[in-house]
Amino acid sequence: MSGETKSELSLGQKIKRFFKGVKSEYSKIIFPSRETLRKQTVAVIIVAVFLAAIIAAMDFVFTYLMGIII
Repeated sequence: MSGETKSELSLGQKIKRFFKGVKSEYSKIIFPSRETLRKQTVAVIIVAVFLAAIIAAMDFVFTYLMGIII
């Protein structure tokens, strides 16, 4: 910075600095490969289905038990 404080910068300069920072941060992103993305997607779907099955089973059991109690 050439001796200017943040408050002395014009709106255009602030916007330019903001987008420079965005570009800098964007270049640090490491995108996964197609194969890694596919494996992680399959893993998430399997875990989601497994947890949904557990919740459904628990719901069925609790509903059945509440029917017996009431």
